[in-house]
Amino acid sequence: MEDLTSAFLELVRRTATDLPHDVEKSLLAARDREEPGSAAQEVIGTILRNVALARENSTPICQDTGTPIFYIQYPQGMSTRKLTKEIRDAVAQATKLTYLRPNAVDAISGVNSGNNLGDEAFPSIHFHEVDGDSLIADLILKGGGCENVSAQYSLPNAQLEAGRDLEGVRKVVLDSVFQAQGKGCAPGILGVAIGGDRGSSYYGSKEALFRSMDDINPNPELAALETQLLNDANQLGIGPMGFGGKTTVLGVKLLGMHRLPASYFVSIAYMCWAHRRRRMIVTGDNVTYE
Repeated sequence: MEDLTSAFLELVRRTATDLPHDVEKSLLAARDREEPGSAAQEVIGTILRNVALARENSTPICQDTGTPIFYIQYPQGMSTRKLTKEIRDAVAQATKLTYLRPNAVDAISGVNSGNNLGDEAFPSIHFHEVDGDSLIADLILKGGGCENVSAQYSLPNAQLEAGRDLEGVRKVVLDSVFQAQGKGCAPGILGVAIGGDRGSSYYGSKEALFRSMDDINPNPELAALETQLLNDANQLGIGPMGFGGKTTVLGVKLLGMHRLPASYFVSIAYMCWAHRRRRMIVTGDNVTYE
């Protein structure tokens, strides 16, 4: 397969500057639900104007362009080392072209690398070998504000009276939204992993964020809980940016994972309204974006 640096650069540009249409559709519906003339409706209206300007001018949707997180499904025989270099080169070029803000800061020295390249965790790249001859690259840009209010719970939780069941899951997810208030740039989207160990649970919660806003969970119990959580979270009255209103959460995406009998983790990846995610599919010389 030919060098994909330019293709990855275009993936980054689209992700950073062009909000997915299903997310924009959810924001439009949320604006229309809010009371006319309310702070909530004005906030969402401002967000939508910003989205349109970013798309028109190919500029970042948010000043915090986030941590680039790549999930790569690749066919047998491709070199992950080569793909890693192409991705990192694309990220550096995207930073130079101002699609991304320089965000990679060494935690020990405090020095910014200037090109969004750090150690193996920045950008974050996850590989999974699959059947077929196509490469599928999913990218999400996870802002620092919403990452700060993401959370992990270990059940049972005596303080919340949350047991090791889906009702317990409901309680801790709602607690995470309540604790976030407007700090995660609400209205947010929640990716929730139930199970796993601490590391895989966090991984799964972000993976859940790649689902489309209007899809339905294939597990009927989880589908019902997603609907319930969405309704319950929007009864909290936190509203867009914490100014009050009917829309605190735009969507909830749940993922069930296997766990050890001794552990029951629930991880919540809180995503801000700027839900920047895109997919690139490469088959031979053909490159498409979704």
